[in-house]
Amino acid sequence: MPDRPVLAALCFASLACAAGGALMAGGREPVLAQVMLPHSYYWRELYLPQLTTGPSAVAFTPDGASLVYSQAGSLWQQPIDSGEARELTHARGAYDHQPDVSPDGGRIVFSRYDGRAMELWLLELASGRETRLTSGGAVNVEPRFSPDGRRLAWISTSAGGHFKLFVADLGAGPAPQLAQAHALLPARRSRVERYYYSAWDHELNPSWSPDGRTLYYVANPEVALGTGDLWSVEVDRPESPRRLLAEETSWSARPERAPFGPRILYSSYRGRDTHQLWLTTTDGAPPLPLTFGDFDLRGARWSPDARRIAAISNEGGNTSLVLIEAVGGARRTIAATTRRFLLPRARVTLDIVDERGERVPARVAVLASDQRAYAPDDAWLRADDGFDRTLQATETHYFHCAPPCNLELPPGRARIRVQRGFAHLPWEREIDIATDGTTGVRAVLPANALPAEFGAPVSADLHVHMNYGGTYRHTTASLAREADAEDLDVVYNLIVNKEERVPDMARFGRGTDPAAAARATILHAQEFHTSYWGHLGLLHLDDHVITPDFAAYAHTALASAWPHNGVIADLAHAQGALVGYVHPFDWRIDPARETALTNALPADVYAGKVDYIEIVGFSDHKATAEVWYRLLNLGFRLPAGAGTDAMANYASLRGPVGLNRVFLDTGGGRDAASLRAALRGGRTFATNGPLLALRIGTAAPGDTVTRSGPGPEPFRVALRSPVPVDHLELVMNGRVVKSFALRGDRRRFDANGAIDIPSGGWLLLRAWNDGADPRVLDLYPYATTSPVWLALPGGAPASPGDAAYFAAWLERVMAAAGARADYNDAAERRETIAYLTRALTGFRALARGDRTASGGE
Repeated sequence: MPDRPVLAALCFASLACAAGGALMAGGREPVLAQVMLPHSYYWRELYLPQLTTGPSAVAFTPDGASLVYSQAGSLWQQPIDSGEARELTHARGAYDHQPDVSPDGGRIVFSRYDGRAMELWLLELASGRETRLTSGGAVNVEPRFSPDGRRLAWISTSAGGHFKLFVADLGAGPAPQLAQAHALLPARRSRVERYYYSAWDHELNPSWSPDGRTLYYVANPEVALGTGDLWSVEVDRPESPRRLLAEETSWSARPERAPFGPRILYSSYRGRDTHQLWLTTTDGAPPLPLTFGDFDLRGARWSPDARRIAAISNEGGNTSLVLIEAVGGARRTIAATTRRFLLPRARVTLDIVDERGERVPARVAVLASDQRAYAPDDAWLRADDGFDRTLQATETHYFHCAPPCNLELPPGRARIRVQRGFAHLPWEREIDIATDGTTGVRAVLPANALPAEFGAPVSADLHVHMNYGGTYRHTTASLAREADAEDLDVVYNLIVNKEERVPDMARFGRGTDPAAAARATILHAQEFHTSYWGHLGLLHLDDHVITPDFAAYAHTALASAWPHNGVIADLAHAQGALVGYVHPFDWRIDPARETALTNALPADVYAGKVDYIEIVGFSDHKATAEVWYRLLNLGFRLPAGAGTDAMANYASLRGPVGLNRVFLDTGGGRDAASLRAALRGGRTFATNGPLLALRIGTAAPGDTVTRSGPGPEPFRVALRSPVPVDHLELVMNGRVVKSFALRGDRRRFDANGAIDIPSGGWLLLRAWNDGADPRVLDLYPYATTSPVWLALPGGAPASPGDAAYFAAWLERVMAAAGARADYNDAAERRETIAYLTRALTGFRALARGDRTASGGE
């Protein structure tokens, strides 16, 4: 997982984004940037409502006979004993979530997202009138009526950008308004150090006691990990909140007091991988499990008579609405067999074929005439994590289609985009959807692959998390199908902790996963999780997951910074694994200016522990490449890898699986041994779109050109890209030695010639853009080959400045490591400092010109 959020966006609001159209560089902003919390990829997915084709939140009507739920951006009402659902809201260009029904059954309060903010709205059921309750551009979520219907409680970021518990009086009449809205609890800054959460405390998940005097909620005063404990507070005496139960939670506990008695229902994982339903009491009695299963149950609500519980499940992969008998545990799915829409619908059938006319799966984005995103009823709808507001009103949503795919859209003009990996050009059209009959759409994806003379490299995403606490529930088969739609050959599922959970641990095994039924190969590997030293990818472990899976976790039993990454690398190498640094740097690293610098990459490279680096990943590719070049200049042979760090079961995520991928020249093999050998040998290029090929003489990346002296060497380069490319360059020993002029659509280029080789060292080909391209869901398009190594008499030029840079870096790391007081014993501290000292001494020697100080242990 990344250490800091990185923005990404996809334009999908204008045909100016179509192939050959004008592109806007930059301009991307994160979704809901007004939320002042770190690690937006967590709170946005795990806390805020998601646009899904299945139900996402539910409430009972007061008589217990019907459910009101949010689904596909609208609110729906459905009798429990009927298969017919009636659409209650349908806002143009906006999506409705999290309904709660008033005690008299006449009104529904909900949260509406329009691309700018989440505001509270009120629906009068009898008239259909909608009234906006909040304004000001904050994020307002989880509204709940008080038992008498006169008050609302909800969570808002209007007080400083943090999630705070608000209460207001709710007026009656045809145009009700909120009165005396205020944060119930004062802003509070915890003393405990936090990494994944703000230093400022938050409140989440409010619900009322039956008498309306008390609110139950989740809060995190002095909690370092997780979103906090279960609390209660008297609404009219908020100065004395009370902790009910101390337990690690993850955004969605949602404690719910039973209509009578002391029971509190909530969602918890309590040492498991998934959320299930648990019961405690108003006195914080030891929790007992109510449900079981290898899937998530969240957003649970009591029926008015407490005999039933409604909840959102992902047991089938997508979300569904289930009704559970509180006594007995019988469970059934509430699904609509008939839907009564507020707007007319028309059927659309989408077919997707490649250049040969053969059907292929692909990624699809559909924006209908009502300016809302659509997908087939059973598709997993995904959302980008940023967008350019000059081009579109909300972020792009997309799904994966194994054609043909059937959708129901409002009649009128719809925009459809189809993309499949990097070796096909995107297809984009505006389609007029007829009122009657079925509109057939055929998308043909033109081939744009590298010339056959450069072989057929295998594509791999080295960094995916199959299940990571998100909305959906993946199997290896469903993950493989998504990879197939992205034209991705291999997925490395990195098993890693999410605080105390380690999802998918049971799936770890040797070799490829036999359950992956599609074309893609799934390999289970590991990410070692220390945000102190830097995260590691551990690929091709042949025996077991290395535990503990993390180090330097403050305020836990694993607070010690030992084992450092060098120790973990040795343990991984003993199992035949490859060790890589993943998502390394989000900005240019200046050792003299960094507030804190603890990343141990230079020490681990010097000691020979690192087999690859994610040059293209959830980080800034140019900043990472700058550090990489310095290491290459010092003679360290480090291949380029790539990994998306995709939380693959999220509905809101940074791009799909394969957004960042490495192409491996395996000679056609896709077995573990071939993949491992190609990556370790540097026979790779890493990319988020542009495809690159390079030959120096007959040497490919990973090979060595041996010469008896300086002189010209023939080269061949090729570029194929699904988007226009601004720059294509040959880089030798950290300097651009040739820039190629790209003309026309800048998506295809071939050249050959001669390049002067004045000395030893390395040479690579890279492609990059100055700013974002809206069709690449990343900071900007970027690709690089691994180096071709150059062997000449006298070797590579000395790089004392680069050595001094890493010496200064390690001086900062040493100082920080030496100042820690949480080693378990003196031996841990002594071994850690000795390890860093050996690397520091070596870099200092290299800075003095001593080429014998080449590292390794």
